[in-house]
Amino acid sequence: MPVQQLKQYLDQAGVEYMCLSHPPAFTAQQLAHHVKIAGDRVVKTVIIELDGKMAMLVMPATWRIRWDRLSQILDTDFLDLADEQEFQDRFPECEVGAMPPFGNLFDMSVYCAEALTRQPELAFAAGTHTESIHMKTRDFLDLAHPVVLEQGFVRPGAQKPAWLKGRARRAKSLTDSHVAGLAGY
Repeated sequence: MPVQQLKQYLDQAGVEYMCLSHPPAFTAQQLAHHVKIAGDRVVKTVIIELDGKMAMLVMPATWRIRWDRLSQILDTDFLDLADEQEFQDRFPECEVGAMPPFGNLFDMSVYCAEALTRQPELAFAAGTHTESIHMKTRDFLDLAHPVVLEQGFVRPGAQKPAWLKGRARRAKSLTDSHVAGLAGY
């Protein structure tokens, strides 16, 4: 879906939006930098494979996926990052990595981090690395019809879970004892 088709879709829906041109942005955080808005208002679009089907995750640019929690929330044992080679044909005329967050237009389920829904406005790649769309979050939610997830994502600066901290300490302890054991070698 090139920029023009996306604009037509938004025009037909009667929503207000703004299209901006900017230097190439290959990540959502670069887009935030180029258009000078907070990363929490820029949509990161991630394509996943969920039980053998492609699906779309949308979240703030500054957030990360918690794969263990996301798998649990989506009640699946098969959840993985999709390979770009496998999904690029699903987004005809879009540059790889610049897919707009409207999975519904590409016959994909859309899962949205709840944190994104708290933003008044959003910006996202419009099918190219040099153009973005800025629109009201409410309009995006009304058009994309995402499943909003409260868990499965982690915000920047979040504390590591206790089980992960403990594992890191154990790994350091094992490494230290291994090195100490080698001292007598």
